[in-house]
Amino acid sequence: MNFDNNLPIYVQIGDYLKKQIISGKLKEGGKLPSVRDTAKELKVNPNTVQRSYQELERESLVFTQRGMGTFVTEDKDIIKNLKKGYGNDIIKKFMEDMKTLGFNSSDIIELINDMVKEEKDV
Repeated sequence: MNFDNNLPIYVQIGDYLKKQIISGKLKEGGKLPSVRDTAKELKVNPNTVQRSYQELERESLVFTQRGMGTFVTEDKDIIKNLKKGYGNDIIKKFMEDMKTLGFNSSDIIELINDMVKEEKDV
């Protein structure tokens, strides 16, 4: 994992894990790798990983069972809302970029519809 110097590492690890949860690579109710294993894999201090896990727990995305580990929430609504939030952020950024290029909303919708049609044909 390549880290961005402009953002705290624990935040970047948290975002990485959130995307793993959204994509289903980390399953609902599934066990997260241990803090030590994650720290070793990412080549960071275990305290940094621990902070990421704590933030995810604070957001109710994971829960810890003493002596057993940390697990992904089984609450589908929490995961669905997280996924929707990430999607909205991507769309907002996309819309801003397109409007900067001079596209209006109708142009953007037309382009998207054309791309969707092309993808269906493939």
